[in-house]
Amino acid sequence: MPLLLTMLLVVNLTFAQEKWFTPFTDSVALVNSANKTASIFIKDIQRIHPGIEFDVSAILNTTRSLVFYHQNTKTVNLPLWEQLVPEQKKFFYDVTGDEASGKIAFGLFFNGFYLPHELGHAFQHLALDGISPTYDSEYFANTVAMLWWRKQNRQEELKMCYEYAKKMWARLPNPAPNEMSVQEFFKDFRGRSLSPYSYGYMQFYQFIQIYEDTTLTDFDTFIKQALNK
Repeated sequence: MPLLLTMLLVVNLTFAQEKWFTPFTDSVALVNSANKTASIFIKDIQRIHPGIEFDVSAILNTTRSLVFYHQNTKTVNLPLWEQLVPEQKKFFYDVTGDEASGKIAFGLFFNGFYLPHELGHAFQHLALDGISPTYDSEYFANTVAMLWWRKQNRQEELKMCYEYAKKMWARLPNPAPNEMSVQEFFKDFRGRSLSPYSYGYMQFYQFIQIYEDTTLTDFDTFIKQALNK
């Protein structure tokens, strides 16, 4: 590939990433930027695991699940703030304290951090033992996202996510009974209908734990270790 074309490609991909961690207002821009960012993630995986078929794409699909990986279609489904139903927006207002902060938190996580989280689930699906609705599966995907964004030098945005995660987690009630740990309560939530407040408690709890974990390795090493288990 000519050097100039390579440089333009790198600039274009970097620009796409810069928009992340903020709430998108344009659905076309959201999908385009998501797929450009996802292509960087996929290339990172393919360098570590040559030959893997990682044909995953991002689409707009605003649902009550907000963001998720669909195994059958191999898509990461992303939400647009303007398309959220009032109850969903209320959740963000409740856990952050006001409307402005709620929208910021949505952008940080759901038009930001959780894209490589869902690509981490895609990696589980395509290269490991599959995905299951368990605490460990979510912890794995959150770790993948944390390490990959660190690899992209997005420490400033991750710090913002961390501050918001602590703020939101502190406002959420612990759904686990007194005698049960969070890990045990969410060990396998297959078939259980969890409210956004319960599920959010687990997700933000994990984010805080992973962010504060000083023993974590780098993204490439983590993925290699997962492949060799």
